[in-house]
Amino acid sequence: MTFGILAHGAYLPRLRLTRKAIADANGWFNPALKSQAKGERSMCNWDEDVVTMAVEAARDALVERDRSSIAAVHFASTTFPFLDRLHAGIVSEALSLKEEISAQDMAASQRAATSALANALAGEQETLIVSAERRRARSASPVEMTTGDGAAAILVGEGEPIAKLLASASRTADFVDHYRSLDMPYDYQWEERWIRDAGYTEIVPPTIKQCLEKAGRKPAEVKHFCMPAVLPRVAASMAKTSGIPDTAVRDNFHAVCGEAGVAHPLLMLVATLEEAKPGDLILLVGFGQGADALLFEATDAIKRQPKRLGMRGHLKRRKEEMNYGKFLAFNDGIELERGMRAEADKLTPLSALWRNRETVTSFVGGRCSKCGTLQFPRTNICVNPNCNAMHTQEPYPFADEVGRINSYTADRLTYSPDPPACYGMIQFEAGGRVMIDFTDVDADALAVGQPMRMMFRIKDIDSQRGFRRYFWKAAPAGAREA
Repeated sequence: MTFGILAHGAYLPRLRLTRKAIADANGWFNPALKSQAKGERSMCNWDEDVVTMAVEAARDALVERDRSSIAAVHFASTTFPFLDRLHAGIVSEALSLKEEISAQDMAASQRAATSALANALAGEQETLIVSAERRRARSASPVEMTTGDGAAAILVGEGEPIAKLLASASRTADFVDHYRSLDMPYDYQWEERWIRDAGYTEIVPPTIKQCLEKAGRKPAEVKHFCMPAVLPRVAASMAKTSGIPDTAVRDNFHAVCGEAGVAHPLLMLVATLEEAKPGDLILLVGFGQGADALLFEATDAIKRQPKRLGMRGHLKRRKEEMNYGKFLAFNDGIELERGMRAEADKLTPLSALWRNRETVTSFVGGRCSKCGTLQFPRTNICVNPNCNAMHTQEPYPFADEVGRINSYTADRLTYSPDPPACYGMIQFEAGGRVMIDFTDVDADALAVGQPMRMMFRIKDIDSQRGFRRYFWKAAPAGAREA
Protein backbone atom coordinates (compact mmCIF):
# COMPACT_ATOMS: atom_id res chain seq x y z
CA MET A 1 0.00 0.00 0.00
CA THR A 2 1.27 3.46 -0.97
CA PHE A 3 0.34 6.91 0.34
CA GLY A 4 -0.66 9.49 -2.26
CA ILE A 5 -3.55 11.08 -4.18
CA LEU A 6 -6.47 8.66 -4.29
CA ALA A 7 -9.13 10.81 -5.97
CA HIS A 8 -9.85 14.31 -7.21
CA GLY A 9 -12.86 16.43 -8.12
CA ALA A 10 -13.80 19.93 -9.23
CA TYR A 11 -16.74 22.28 -9.34
CA LEU A 12 -17.45 25.39 -11.40
CA PRO A 13 -20.75 27.28 -11.24
CA ARG A 14 -22.91 26.86 -14.33
CA LEU A 15 -23.16 30.60 -15.02
CA ARG A 16 -20.35 32.23 -17.06
CA LEU A 17 -20.35 36.02 -17.25
CA THR A 18 -18.76 37.26 -20.45
CA ARG A 19 -16.03 39.81 -19.94
CA LYS A 20 -17.54 41.82 -22.78
CA ALA A 21 -20.62 42.40 -20.59
CA ILE A 22 -18.37 43.82 -17.86
CA ALA A 23 -16.48 46.04 -20.30
CA ASP A 24 -19.68 47.26 -22.00
CA ALA A 25 -21.20 48.24 -18.66
CA ASN A 26 -18.11 49.99 -17.30
CA GLY A 27 -16.26 51.16 -20.40
CA TRP A 28 -17.60 54.70 -19.97
CA PHE A 29 -15.58 54.92 -16.75
CA ASN A 30 -12.60 52.69 -17.52
CA PRO A 31 -12.07 52.34 -21.30
CA ALA A 32 -8.99 50.17 -20.69
CA LEU A 33 -11.30 47.28 -19.72
CA LYS A 34 -12.04 46.71 -23.40
CA SER A 35 -8.55 45.29 -23.83
CA GLN A 36 -9.51 42.49 -21.40
CA ALA A 37 -12.99 41.88 -22.82
CA LYS A 38 -12.26 38.41 -24.25
CA GLY A 39 -13.48 35.19 -22.73
CA GLU A 40 -15.63 34.68 -19.66
CA ARG A 41 -15.48 34.19 -15.90
CA SER A 42 -17.34 31.66 -13.76
CA MET A 43 -20.06 33.26 -11.65
CA CYS A 44 -21.86 31.90 -8.59
CA ASN A 45 -25.62 31.71 -8.61
CA TRP A 46 -27.30 33.62 -5.77
CA ASP A 47 -27.55 30.41 -3.73
CA GLU A 48 -23.88 29.40 -4.07
CA ASP A 49 -20.88 30.22 -1.92
CA VAL A 50 -17.56 28.59 -1.01
CA VAL A 51 -19.28 26.03 1.24
CA THR A 52 -21.76 24.80 -1.38
CA MET A 53 -19.04 24.69 -4.05
CA ALA A 54 -16.71 22.76 -1.76
CA VAL A 55 -19.42 20.17 -1.08
CA GLU A 56 -20.02 19.66 -4.81
CA ALA A 57 -16.28 19.38 -5.58
CA ALA A 58 -15.95 16.81 -2.79
CA ARG A 59 -18.91 14.80 -4.08
CA ASP A 60 -17.26 14.80 -7.50
CA ALA A 61 -14.04 13.46 -5.98
CA LEU A 62 -15.76 10.79 -3.90
CA VAL A 63 -17.67 9.11 -6.74
CA GLU A 64 -17.70 5.35 -6.14
CA ARG A 65 -15.64 5.69 -2.95
CA ASP A 66 -16.34 4.50 0.57
CA ARG A 67 -16.38 7.63 2.75
CA SER A 68 -16.09 5.81 6.07
CA SER A 69 -12.27 5.72 5.91
CA ILE A 70 -11.90 9.52 5.67
CA ALA A 71 -10.32 10.69 8.93
CA ALA A 72 -9.92 14.44 8.29
CA VAL A 73 -11.30 17.29 6.22
CA HIS A 74 -9.20 20.39 5.54
CA PHE A 75 -11.00 23.34 3.93
CA ALA A 76 -8.94 26.15 2.37
CA SER A 77 -10.39 29.52 1.38
CA THR A 78 -9.96 33.24 1.97
CA THR A 79 -13.66 34.01 1.44
CA PHE A 80 -15.39 32.01 4.15
CA PRO A 81 -18.88 33.44 4.87
CA PHE A 82 -18.53 33.13 8.67
CA LEU A 83 -15.79 34.60 10.84
CA ASP A 84 -16.55 32.21 13.70
CA ARG A 85 -17.93 28.92 12.44
CA LEU A 86 -16.16 25.77 11.28
CA HIS A 87 -16.89 25.57 7.54
CA ALA A 88 -15.11 22.23 7.23
CA GLY A 89 -17.67 20.97 9.74
CA ILE A 90 -20.56 22.00 7.47
CA VAL A 91 -18.88 20.22 4.56
CA SER A 92 -18.35 17.09 6.67
CA GLU A 93 -22.01 16.92 7.67
CA ALA A 94 -23.22 17.59 4.13
CA LEU A 95 -21.09 14.63 2.98
CA SER A 96 -22.45 12.46 5.84
CA LEU A 97 -18.94 11.76 7.11
CA LYS A 98 -18.46 10.19 10.54
CA GLU A 99 -18.66 12.41 13.63
CA GLU A 100 -15.20 11.32 14.79
CA ILE A 101 -13.63 13.18 11.88
CA SER A 102 -11.06 15.94 12.36
CA ALA A 103 -12.09 19.12 10.53
CA GLN A 104 -10.02 22.28 10.01
CA ASP A 105 -10.37 25.56 8.13
CA MET A 106 -7.25 27.04 6.51
CA ALA A 107 -7.11 30.61 5.27
CA ALA A 108 -5.18 33.90 5.05
CA SER A 109 -3.02 33.05 2.02
CA GLN A 110 -3.49 32.27 -1.65
CA ARG A 111 -1.39 29.14 -1.12
CA ALA A 112 -3.54 27.82 1.71
CA ALA A 113 -4.72 24.92 -0.46
CA THR A 114 -1.25 23.80 -1.54
CA SER A 115 -0.05 24.07 2.06
CA ALA A 116 -3.02 22.00 3.22
CA LEU A 117 -2.25 19.40 0.56
CA ALA A 118 1.43 19.24 1.53
CA ASN A 119 0.53 18.84 5.21
CA ALA A 120 -1.96 16.08 4.45
CA LEU A 121 0.55 14.20 2.32
CA ALA A 122 3.06 14.37 5.19
CA GLY A 123 0.56 12.67 7.49
CA GLU A 124 -0.65 9.11 7.82
CA GLN A 125 -4.45 9.41 7.72
CA GLU A 126 -6.92 9.60 4.84
CA THR A 127 -7.65 13.29 4.36
CA LEU A 128 -10.01 15.20 2.10
CA ILE A 129 -8.65 18.60 1.06
CA VAL A 130 -11.30 20.95 -0.30
CA SER A 131 -10.74 24.47 -1.50
CA ALA A 132 -13.15 27.08 -2.81
CA GLU A 133 -13.17 30.78 -3.54
CA ARG A 134 -15.74 33.46 -4.30
CA ARG A 135 -13.98 36.80 -4.26
CA ARG A 136 -15.74 40.14 -4.47
CA ALA A 137 -14.32 42.93 -6.57
CA ARG A 138 -15.09 46.59 -7.15
CA SER A 139 -17.05 47.37 -10.28
CA ALA A 140 -14.92 48.47 -13.25
CA SER A 141 -11.78 46.99 -11.68
CA PRO A 142 -9.36 44.67 -13.50
CA VAL A 143 -9.82 42.18 -10.64
CA GLU A 144 -13.49 41.86 -11.55
CA MET A 145 -12.35 40.76 -15.01
CA THR A 146 -9.70 38.26 -13.94
CA THR A 147 -11.31 36.45 -11.00
CA GLY A 148 -13.72 33.54 -11.15
CA ASP A 149 -15.58 31.29 -8.73
CA GLY A 150 -14.77 27.62 -8.27
CA ALA A 151 -13.76 24.73 -6.04
CA ALA A 152 -11.58 21.63 -6.09
CA ALA A 153 -11.11 18.57 -3.90
CA ILE A 154 -8.23 16.14 -3.47
CA LEU A 155 -8.40 12.93 -1.43
CA VAL A 156 -5.08 11.63 -0.10
CA GLY A 157 -4.43 8.43 1.79
CA GLU A 158 -3.11 4.90 1.64
CA GLY A 159 -4.12 2.54 -1.13
CA GLU A 160 -3.57 2.59 -4.89
CA PRO A 161 -2.86 6.27 -5.53
CA ILE A 162 -3.20 7.79 -8.98
CA ALA A 163 -0.24 10.04 -8.13
CA LYS A 164 2.40 9.81 -5.44
CA LEU A 165 4.38 12.67 -3.91
CA LEU A 166 8.09 12.55 -4.69
CA ALA A 167 9.08 15.71 -2.79
CA SER A 168 7.82 19.07 -1.60
CA ALA A 169 9.36 22.38 -0.57
CA SER A 170 8.01 25.54 1.01
CA ARG A 171 9.25 29.06 1.51
CA THR A 172 7.65 31.74 3.68
CA ALA A 173 8.00 35.47 2.98
CA ASP A 174 5.74 38.31 4.06
CA PHE A 175 5.57 39.58 0.50
CA VAL A 176 2.29 41.53 0.22
CA ASP A 177 1.22 41.62 -3.41
CA HIS A 178 -2.38 42.30 -2.35
CA TYR A 179 -4.38 42.26 0.84
CA ARG A 180 -7.90 42.40 2.22
CA SER A 181 -9.00 43.21 5.75
CA LEU A 182 -12.14 43.24 7.88
CA ASP A 183 -12.50 46.93 7.15
CA MET A 184 -11.90 46.50 3.41
CA PRO A 185 -13.87 43.69 1.69
CA TYR A 186 -12.09 44.14 -1.64
CA ASP A 187 -8.54 43.18 -2.61
CA TYR A 188 -6.07 46.06 -2.69
CA GLN A 189 -3.63 45.27 -5.49
CA TRP A 190 -0.07 46.54 -5.87
CA GLU A 191 1.86 47.24 -9.08
CA GLU A 192 2.14 44.26 -11.44
CA ARG A 193 5.77 44.61 -12.52
CA TRP A 194 6.93 44.81 -8.89
CA ILE A 195 4.88 41.71 -8.01
CA ARG A 196 6.51 39.84 -10.89
CA ASP A 197 10.10 40.98 -10.34
CA ALA A 198 10.30 41.15 -6.55
CA GLY A 199 7.75 38.43 -5.81
CA TYR A 200 7.48 35.55 -8.25
CA THR A 201 11.00 35.86 -9.64
CA GLU A 202 12.68 35.96 -6.22
CA ILE A 203 10.53 33.40 -4.39
CA VAL A 204 9.30 30.75 -6.84
CA PRO A 205 12.46 29.49 -8.67
CA PRO A 206 14.43 28.72 -5.46
CA THR A 207 11.43 26.80 -4.10
CA ILE A 208 11.14 24.78 -7.30
CA LYS A 209 14.89 24.08 -7.28
CA GLN A 210 14.76 22.83 -3.69
CA CYS A 211 11.81 20.56 -4.47
CA LEU A 212 13.43 19.00 -7.55
CA GLU A 213 16.72 18.49 -5.73
CA LYS A 214 14.94 16.70 -2.89
CA ALA A 215 13.34 14.36 -5.42
CA GLY A 216 16.58 13.86 -7.35
CA ARG A 217 14.86 14.88 -10.59
CA LYS A 218 15.88 17.28 -13.33
CA PRO A 219 13.71 20.23 -14.45
CA ALA A 220 13.60 18.86 -18.00
CA GLU A 221 11.80 15.75 -16.70
CA VAL A 222 8.73 17.75 -15.61
CA LYS A 223 5.84 16.92 -17.92
CA HIS A 224 3.18 19.19 -16.39
CA PHE A 225 3.87 22.53 -14.68
CA CYS A 226 0.83 23.87 -12.78
CA MET A 227 1.18 27.39 -11.40
CA PRO A 228 -1.69 29.88 -11.39
CA ALA A 229 -0.73 33.44 -12.26
CA VAL A 230 -3.02 36.19 -13.47
CA LEU A 231 -0.05 38.27 -14.65
CA PRO A 232 0.70 37.49 -18.31
CA ARG A 233 3.54 35.07 -19.09
CA VAL A 234 4.61 34.74 -15.43
CA ALA A 235 4.11 30.96 -15.33
CA ALA A 236 6.09 30.53 -18.55
CA SER A 237 8.82 32.81 -17.19
CA MET A 238 9.09 30.81 -13.94
CA ALA A 239 9.31 27.59 -15.94
CA LYS A 240 12.04 28.98 -18.19
CA THR A 241 14.04 30.31 -15.23
CA SER A 242 13.80 26.91 -13.55
CA GLY A 243 14.77 24.96 -16.68
CA ILE A 244 11.32 23.43 -17.17
CA PRO A 245 10.26 22.95 -20.84
CA ASP A 246 7.75 25.44 -22.27
CA THR A 247 5.58 22.52 -23.35
CA ALA A 248 5.07 21.55 -19.70
CA VAL A 249 3.31 24.83 -18.76
CA ARG A 250 -0.38 24.06 -18.24
CA ASP A 251 -3.27 26.24 -19.32
CA ASN A 252 -4.47 28.35 -16.39
CA PHE A 253 -8.07 28.51 -17.74
CA HIS A 254 -8.12 32.29 -17.53
CA ALA A 255 -10.10 32.56 -20.78
CA VAL A 256 -12.85 30.16 -19.76
CA CYS A 257 -13.39 30.62 -16.03
CA GLY A 258 -11.00 33.19 -14.55
CA GLU A 259 -8.70 32.75 -11.56
CA ALA A 260 -10.32 31.06 -8.59
CA GLY A 261 -7.89 32.24 -5.93
CA VAL A 262 -6.98 29.65 -3.31
CA ALA A 263 -8.76 26.90 -5.25
CA HIS A 264 -6.99 27.52 -8.55
CA PRO A 265 -3.80 25.45 -7.97
CA LEU A 266 -5.95 22.43 -7.15
CA LEU A 267 -8.23 23.09 -10.14
CA MET A 268 -5.17 23.03 -12.39
CA LEU A 269 -3.98 19.86 -10.66
CA VAL A 270 -7.36 18.19 -11.18
CA ALA A 271 -7.33 19.11 -14.87
CA THR A 272 -3.81 17.69 -15.18
CA LEU A 273 -4.69 14.44 -13.43
CA GLU A 274 -7.55 14.00 -15.90
CA GLU A 275 -5.02 13.88 -18.75
CA ALA A 276 -1.77 12.64 -17.24
CA LYS A 277 -0.26 9.30 -18.17
CA PRO A 278 1.58 6.83 -15.90
CA GLY A 279 5.07 8.06 -15.15
CA ASP A 280 4.36 11.73 -15.88
CA LEU A 281 5.93 14.19 -13.46
CA ILE A 282 3.57 16.92 -12.26
CA LEU A 283 4.94 20.02 -10.53
CA LEU A 284 2.37 22.03 -8.59
CA VAL A 285 3.23 25.51 -7.31
CA GLY A 286 1.21 27.73 -4.99
CA PHE A 287 2.20 31.38 -4.47
CA GLY A 288 1.20 33.70 -1.63
CA GLN A 289 3.35 35.07 1.19
CA GLY A 290 5.91 32.58 0.01
CA ALA A 291 5.55 29.50 -2.17
CA ASP A 292 4.84 25.77 -2.07
CA ALA A 293 6.17 23.32 -4.64
CA LEU A 294 4.97 19.72 -4.80
CA LEU A 295 6.30 17.16 -7.28
CA PHE A 296 4.05 14.19 -8.13
CA GLU A 297 4.50 11.14 -10.30
CA ALA A 298 1.42 9.64 -11.94
CA THR A 299 0.96 5.89 -11.43
CA ASP A 300 -0.70 3.12 -13.43
CA ALA A 301 -3.86 3.61 -11.35
CA ILE A 302 -4.48 6.90 -13.14
CA LYS A 303 -5.83 4.87 -16.06
CA ARG A 304 -8.56 3.36 -13.87
CA GLN A 305 -10.42 6.42 -12.60
CA PRO A 306 -14.21 6.33 -12.27
CA LYS A 307 -16.33 8.57 -14.46
CA ARG A 308 -16.74 11.97 -12.87
CA LEU A 309 -17.56 15.46 -14.09
CA GLY A 310 -14.19 16.92 -13.11
CA MET A 311 -12.73 20.06 -14.60
CA ARG A 312 -13.47 19.17 -18.22
CA GLY A 313 -17.09 18.33 -17.49
CA HIS A 314 -17.71 21.50 -15.53
CA LEU A 315 -16.22 23.62 -18.30
CA LYS A 316 -18.78 22.08 -20.65
CA ARG A 317 -21.61 22.53 -18.15
CA ARG A 318 -22.09 26.23 -18.72
CA LYS A 319 -24.67 28.86 -19.42
CA GLU A 320 -23.55 32.16 -20.88
CA GLU A 321 -24.62 35.19 -18.85
CA MET A 322 -24.66 38.64 -20.44
CA ASN A 323 -26.60 40.40 -17.67
CA TYR A 324 -24.02 42.38 -15.68
CA GLY A 325 -26.80 43.71 -13.44
CA LYS A 326 -27.61 40.16 -12.32
CA PHE A 327 -23.94 39.60 -11.48
CA LEU A 328 -23.93 42.76 -9.33
CA ALA A 329 -27.16 41.71 -7.60
CA PHE A 330 -25.84 38.22 -6.82
CA ASN A 331 -22.62 39.70 -5.38
CA ASP A 332 -24.18 42.52 -3.35
CA GLY A 333 -22.79 45.10 -5.76
CA ILE A 334 -26.09 46.97 -5.89
CA GLU A 335 -28.99 47.33 -3.49
CA LEU A 336 -32.24 46.19 -5.07
CA GLU A 337 -35.76 47.03 -3.96
CA ARG A 338 -36.81 43.49 -3.12
CA GLY A 339 -40.41 44.26 -2.19
CA MET A 340 -42.61 43.42 0.77
CA ARG A 341 -42.52 39.68 0.14
CA ALA A 342 -38.80 39.70 0.89
CA GLU A 343 -39.33 41.19 4.34
CA ALA A 344 -40.17 37.93 6.11
CA ASP A 345 -37.97 37.38 9.16
CA LYS A 346 -35.50 34.57 8.41
CA LEU A 347 -34.46 33.87 12.00
CA THR A 348 -32.98 30.36 12.34
CA PRO A 349 -33.37 28.75 15.78
CA LEU A 350 -29.91 27.23 16.23
CA SER A 351 -31.33 24.56 18.54
CA ALA A 352 -33.70 23.37 15.81
CA LEU A 353 -30.88 23.39 13.26
CA TRP A 354 -28.83 21.18 15.57
CA ARG A 355 -31.66 18.72 16.27
CA ASN A 356 -32.51 18.38 12.58
CA ARG A 357 -28.98 18.50 11.16
CA GLU A 358 -29.19 14.95 9.78
CA THR A 359 -32.22 15.88 7.70
CA VAL A 360 -31.24 19.44 6.80
CA THR A 361 -27.49 19.24 6.22
CA SER A 362 -26.93 15.57 5.38
CA PHE A 363 -30.26 15.06 3.56
CA VAL A 364 -30.90 11.75 5.30
CA GLY A 365 -34.39 10.28 5.18
CA GLY A 366 -35.70 6.92 6.29
CA ARG A 367 -36.10 3.33 5.16
CA CYS A 368 -38.64 1.08 6.82
CA SER A 369 -36.85 -2.02 8.09
CA LYS A 370 -40.13 -3.97 7.88
CA CYS A 371 -41.33 -3.24 4.31
CA GLY A 372 -38.37 -1.41 2.75
CA THR A 373 -40.31 1.77 1.87
CA LEU A 374 -38.17 4.89 1.51
CA GLN A 375 -39.40 8.27 2.71
CA PHE A 376 -38.21 11.80 3.30
CA PRO A 377 -38.19 13.08 5.95
CA ARG A 378 -37.85 10.19 8.36
CA THR A 379 -40.79 9.85 10.75
CA ASN A 380 -41.90 7.50 13.51
CA ILE A 381 -44.52 5.87 11.27
CA CYS A 382 -43.94 4.23 7.88
CA VAL A 383 -45.80 6.11 5.12
CA ASN A 384 -46.68 2.88 3.30
CA PRO A 385 -50.46 2.51 3.91
CA ASN A 386 -50.08 -1.26 3.79
CA CYS A 387 -47.47 -1.15 6.55
CA ASN A 388 -47.74 1.86 8.90
CA ALA A 389 -45.21 0.20 11.18
CA MET A 390 -43.97 2.32 14.06
CA HIS A 391 -40.32 2.98 15.00
CA THR A 392 -38.95 0.93 12.11
CA GLN A 393 -37.17 3.76 10.26
CA GLU A 394 -33.47 3.35 9.52
CA PRO A 395 -31.35 6.26 8.21
CA TYR A 396 -31.22 6.39 4.41
CA PRO A 397 -29.12 8.99 2.50
CA PHE A 398 -30.94 10.70 -0.37
CA ALA A 399 -28.24 13.16 -1.48
CA ASP A 400 -26.92 10.91 -4.25
CA GLU A 401 -30.29 9.61 -5.41
CA VAL A 402 -31.65 10.62 -8.82
CA GLY A 403 -35.30 11.62 -9.04
CA ARG A 404 -37.79 12.83 -11.60
CA ILE A 405 -40.16 15.79 -11.63
CA ASN A 406 -43.72 14.77 -10.72
CA SER A 407 -45.03 18.33 -10.76
CA TYR A 408 -43.55 21.81 -10.81
CA THR A 409 -44.29 25.50 -10.83
CA ALA A 410 -42.49 28.69 -11.80
CA ASP A 411 -43.77 31.19 -9.24
CA ARG A 412 -43.37 34.94 -9.72
CA LEU A 413 -45.43 35.85 -6.63
CA THR A 414 -43.08 34.17 -4.15
CA TYR A 415 -39.93 36.22 -3.55
CA SER A 416 -36.77 34.89 -5.13
CA PRO A 417 -33.42 36.63 -5.72
CA ASP A 418 -33.60 35.16 -9.23
CA PRO A 419 -37.26 35.03 -10.27
CA PRO A 420 -39.24 33.00 -10.98
CA ALA A 421 -38.96 30.71 -7.97
CA CYS A 422 -39.01 27.18 -9.36
CA TYR A 423 -39.94 24.24 -7.18
CA GLY A 424 -41.94 21.03 -7.30
CA MET A 425 -42.40 17.42 -6.30
CA ILE A 426 -39.48 15.07 -6.94
CA GLN A 427 -40.08 11.32 -7.05
CA PHE A 428 -36.86 9.41 -6.39
CA GLU A 429 -36.20 6.41 -8.61
CA ALA A 430 -35.30 4.29 -5.58
CA GLY A 431 -38.49 5.37 -3.78
CA GLY A 432 -39.58 8.32 -1.69
CA ARG A 433 -40.55 11.82 -2.73
CA VAL A 434 -39.99 15.38 -1.59
CA MET A 435 -41.32 18.88 -2.35
CA ILE A 436 -38.19 20.94 -2.93
CA ASP A 437 -36.75 24.06 -4.55
CA PHE A 438 -35.03 23.82 -7.93
CA THR A 439 -31.74 25.46 -8.89
CA ASP A 440 -29.70 25.93 -12.06
CA VAL A 441 -32.86 25.53 -14.15
CA ASP A 442 -34.50 27.45 -16.97
CA ALA A 443 -38.20 27.75 -16.18
CA ASP A 444 -39.22 27.28 -19.83
CA ALA A 445 -37.26 24.02 -20.06
CA LEU A 446 -38.83 22.25 -17.06
CA ALA A 447 -40.92 19.16 -17.81
CA VAL A 448 -42.69 16.38 -15.93
CA GLY A 449 -40.45 13.31 -15.91
CA GLN A 450 -37.24 15.32 -16.19
CA PRO A 451 -34.39 13.63 -14.25
CA MET A 452 -33.04 15.70 -11.36
CA ARG A 453 -30.21 15.31 -8.84
CA MET A 454 -29.68 16.90 -5.44
CA MET A 455 -27.20 19.76 -4.92
CA PHE A 456 -26.17 21.45 -1.68
CA ARG A 457 -27.12 25.16 -1.78
CA ILE A 458 -28.02 28.21 0.29
CA LYS A 459 -31.68 28.04 1.29
CA ASP A 460 -31.89 31.68 2.36
CA ILE A 461 -29.92 34.36 4.19
CA ASP A 462 -30.91 36.16 7.36
CA SER A 463 -29.54 39.57 6.44
CA GLN A 464 -30.52 41.02 9.81
CA ARG A 465 -28.28 38.64 11.73
CA GLY A 466 -25.76 37.63 9.08
CA PHE A 467 -26.69 33.94 9.13
CA ARG A 468 -27.19 31.74 6.09
CA ARG A 469 -29.14 28.51 6.03
CA TYR A 470 -28.07 25.63 3.84
CA PHE A 471 -30.26 22.90 2.41
CA TRP A 472 -30.53 20.74 -0.71
CA LYS A 473 -32.15 21.64 -4.01
CA ALA A 474 -32.93 19.74 -7.19
CA ALA A 475 -30.95 20.47 -10.35
CA PRO A 476 -31.03 18.88 -13.82
CA ALA A 477 -29.35 15.47 -13.62
CA GLY A 478 -27.18 16.35 -16.59
CA ALA A 479 -25.07 18.29 -14.06
CA ARG A 480 -23.50 14.93 -13.17
CA GLU A 481 -22.77 13.74 -16.68
CA ALA A 482 -19.31 14.18 -18.16
